[in-house]
Amino acid sequence: MLKDKLVATPWPARTGSRTAAGPFPGSAGSACIAELAGDGRLLLVIAEDTQAALALERELPFFVEPGTEVLALPDWETLPYDHFSPHQDIVSERLQTLYRLPALDTGILIVPVSTLMHRLPPRDYVLGASLMLETGSAIDVDRFRRRLERSGYRHVETVYEHGEFALRGALIDIFPMGSPLPYRIDLLDDEVDTLRTFDPETQRTVARMDAVRLLPAREFPLTRDAIARFQQNWFEQFEGDPDQSTVFTEVSAGRVPGGCEYYLPLFFDRCETLLEYLPEDAAVVTVGRHYEAAQRFWGEVEERHSEYGIDPRRPLLPPAVGFLPVEELYSQLKGHAVLELRLSSDAPVHVASGAQEPPRSDGSSRSELPARLAALTEGHDGPVLLCAESAGRREVLLEALAAAGVEPEPVDSWPAFLADPAPLAIAVAPIDRGLYLGPGAPMLLCEAQLYGTRVAQRRRRKRETAVDTDAVFRDLNELRPGAPVVHLEHGVGRYVGLTNLAVDGADAEFLTLEYAGGARLYVPVASLHLISRYSGSEPELAPLHRLGSGQWERARRKASEKASDVAAQLLEVYARREARSGFAFELPQDDYARFAAAFPFEETPDQEAAIAAVLDDMQSERVMDRLVCGDVGFGKTEVAMRAAFVAVASGKQVAMLVPTTLLAQQHHSSLADRFADWPYKVEVLSRFRTAAEVRRIGERMAAGEIDILVGTHKLLQSDFRFKDLGLLIIDEEHRFGVKQKDAIKALRAQVDILTLTATPIPRTLNMALGGMRDLSIIATPPARRLSIKTFVREQSAALVKEAVLRETLRGGQVFYLHNEVRTIEETARKLRELLPDLSVAVAHGQLRETELERVMADFYHKRAHVLVCTTIIETGIDIPNANTIILERADRFGLAQLHQLRGRVGRSHHQAYAYLLCPPRSAMTADAAKRLDAIEAAGDLGAGYQLATHDLEIRGAGELLGDEQSGQIQSVGFGMYLDMLQRAVAALRRGEIPDADAPLSAGTEINLHVPALIPEDYLPDTNTRLVLYKRIAAAGSDSALRDLQVEMIDRFGLLPDAVKQLFTIGRLRVVAEPLGISAIELGPEGGTIDFRESTTIDPMTLVTLVQGDPAGYQLAGATRLRIRARLPEPAQRVALAEELLDHFAASVNAPAA
Repeated sequence: MLKDKLVATPWPARTGSRTAAGPFPGSAGSACIAELAGDGRLLLVIAEDTQAALALERELPFFVEPGTEVLALPDWETLPYDHFSPHQDIVSERLQTLYRLPALDTGILIVPVSTLMHRLPPRDYVLGASLMLETGSAIDVDRFRRRLERSGYRHVETVYEHGEFALRGALIDIFPMGSPLPYRIDLLDDEVDTLRTFDPETQRTVARMDAVRLLPAREFPLTRDAIARFQQNWFEQFEGDPDQSTVFTEVSAGRVPGGCEYYLPLFFDRCETLLEYLPEDAAVVTVGRHYEAAQRFWGEVEERHSEYGIDPRRPLLPPAVGFLPVEELYSQLKGHAVLELRLSSDAPVHVASGAQEPPRSDGSSRSELPARLAALTEGHDGPVLLCAESAGRREVLLEALAAAGVEPEPVDSWPAFLADPAPLAIAVAPIDRGLYLGPGAPMLLCEAQLYGTRVAQRRRRKRETAVDTDAVFRDLNELRPGAPVVHLEHGVGRYVGLTNLAVDGADAEFLTLEYAGGARLYVPVASLHLISRYSGSEPELAPLHRLGSGQWERARRKASEKASDVAAQLLEVYARREARSGFAFELPQDDYARFAAAFPFEETPDQEAAIAAVLDDMQSERVMDRLVCGDVGFGKTEVAMRAAFVAVASGKQVAMLVPTTLLAQQHHSSLADRFADWPYKVEVLSRFRTAAEVRRIGERMAAGEIDILVGTHKLLQSDFRFKDLGLLIIDEEHRFGVKQKDAIKALRAQVDILTLTATPIPRTLNMALGGMRDLSIIATPPARRLSIKTFVREQSAALVKEAVLRETLRGGQVFYLHNEVRTIEETARKLRELLPDLSVAVAHGQLRETELERVMADFYHKRAHVLVCTTIIETGIDIPNANTIILERADRFGLAQLHQLRGRVGRSHHQAYAYLLCPPRSAMTADAAKRLDAIEAAGDLGAGYQLATHDLEIRGAGELLGDEQSGQIQSVGFGMYLDMLQRAVAALRRGEIPDADAPLSAGTEINLHVPALIPEDYLPDTNTRLVLYKRIAAAGSDSALRDLQVEMIDRFGLLPDAVKQLFTIGRLRVVAEPLGISAIELGPEGGTIDFRESTTIDPMTLVTLVQGDPAGYQLAGATRLRIRARLPEPAQRVALAEELLDHFAASVNAPAA
């Protein structure tokens, strides 16, 4: 396209030359760069801003020849002189690129001009501070640890993120910068025995490796020399008392304060620039108005320096020390040949590209695609390549074209198309700008040209390995000293910590609980299943019980009686539900597999489990009533799509109920996309429809011509008839009022219902946990999603300005939530005054439908930087590019709503920010302050379900069936109340009367008088020990214990004897519990076995045992067997216990449960 025209120009051979070419509308710039990249030299591509750099990064892989590498040096995504440090993943990608640059002689490096203007560490630091480890390398652990810390790695208990390492005896876990996975280094003495990569989610091994390269964890060193150099340079740069500055004191102590990157030049004698990293023959290509962008960025650096540089506690380096002034940058560029790609057709150029503005069409109806394609290619007699955004979209286009007898050839990439140009071909690539080089030349048409402003959903998700969600004992993970817990036999106390005690000469670890009056209870770790986290009211108000008094017994009895009453009511609801037989859907295996394969992402394990549960429900005779609770953006919609497919494949109709018009439009386009290849009709009913259209849809629905209908609450109106409704899907359930819910309740009798929600309101959560509705939780985030940084702050213009600039300068967009339509325009006006360079759009529910849709489409297509809106976006469109949300008066929102709104951002792999602006604490209610604290604390991904249980604590558990019972829940804790409820229901089902006095099952206690614990020197982290104790105590089978053993050896090294004994006791417990044995105690002189009243062992077996060996065995009372034997060795005690348990199991008259 351009290569031949450049032959006569000085580019790329003559350094110091500047050649201008243009115009480059659409994706012509990317195509041109790809063509120039095959010259055996490195191309540095300078984009005018982050947004343009990301577009190039997305488009170039489609245009380049196979094997051409496309690298990027990402921006820090912070403001100049910011208080924040960049995210570890960004630093990791930057260091990986900087490490590889000096040795690269071909390929493409993309960089925004503002990133190019940052000074960088010298090459010898990046190359010299990296370390190669191979199997067989000698390693001194202490020196290695010190070296890692000086390179900026953080010592943690468990490694999850780049730049972290953990030491556990002979195991070292480390997540090197620039590596896709962390490594586990296994030492034998002081030599590397094995190197393995592991999955940070599961902490399990992935593969064995021969070598690992460790890059430094930061762009500056923290060695003693570097800190001394930093201090020396500080004294030269700044006046005043350095001890007043936290930056100086933190770095002097070897720690890294936020925003330390902006002091990078103080760590080195001299810094370098990116141009110094490049090989000498590297050629430079600039795209767009780079010079204006460089001047704009420099102006901003100077402005921020003058605004923030006056604080003596945080003095700032002069702009020219940390950044390249514009003149210096362009004088350095003179050392290379520069080719300027000018986008505008008015710009003066040396070489004309011949590229023209790609043709576009408006409208969005799929039926006239062939006609529209013909209109766009009218007068064009060259080959045409159609570009679809996903494989699913490609099928939609192929189907529409096949109807007109047009069959395009499939191709993989632009070079493949040029090599064999068919008259009409089709490819899949994330490209939304076309390419037109004139009437006879090859032409690229993308979907945006065909369909106008179509909203494409682009997510970046990679393969996610299975996570055993049952293993996440979240309640215990949240145990902090002082947290209230419930002990099954002693009631509510506070957790103090783990304590080591020697009992009968054997070391054991105990959980220490404190009760009323300061009394302490030590619970052996083997009995951890007796303990659960208390939730029912706030932690500070938990009713501590007095040990030894009857207080707990009374509370438990009262709650148990109440639970029996509720159980009777529950059972009635159950019975009505069970008695109604629903429709058993057929699962068309082949068709379903084809439908599932069109899902463009990898299912997460939780998502697979939820889909399987829904399909089981639908295929059974029972009426389905399932609640799928998954955090925002974790893939609930796909679960609904699969259910809808099964329903329509069985000839039933599906209704999808959503709370807002915007969401209805979004779901409709997603469903229409996925069902495009199938003979099913999808329609939408919302405010965007005229009365005549609504009536027509109603008639078609009643006649059975529509299979899937998406709609707002209009669907529930009594005059709306379905021909054969089989499935109702309710999205964002927490947004519907009582009236709509009653209408849904009436439907519950005959149709399957699937409810989707991110934060279930406490009442629904209560019902699901109580078993009236089935619950599936999707808690695994899609890979590469960072949790959202949440700040609760008082409102201030400076904070708003900084938050908006931090986002827009990295090419992102901002939601600004102002929930009063009356004053929303005034707020937008103030924002325009505050940020005159940015475009601000306004969206609220009182706008005309077409206007609202236009505003949202404009925002999606990045035509506005800031969207000032009401809560209409709460369930709105996915905008992956909007990664900051600012909420005014956050104290007025409920927890579910805050979480839902915060979930609008963080849908791509950028660090997202949520600013909750509120009045001073003194002006807020106590509940509002607690809600804001809860959401600030639950920054983790998957926090939706956790937040709902928090809400349950703040608001009380509510009434399950309209019967007030939160008093009982408060006295015994929500978890135990549920246990009681389930026991009472089970008893009523068996036809028995629930016994309020019956003790809750406490499991089997086993004491072999041997140390059985996880030693602190084997696993120092208390929380991880607690979780593992709980998992061992909760394991229900021999195979589960074996899996746990394998996992522990993999994560922490070979098991010490004390841990092996812990597993042995676990195995004995698994066998003894079903036999009705309550305790086994064996020591050097023998011991006892205690049986429950309800034991399933035949009494004659015990009598025969005693008669056979009266000296060794005696019965002591009705439920105890005494054993006399010399058992000095632990192995002998285990062997005897196993032998007796086998003997008892063989005699059981009822088979072991």
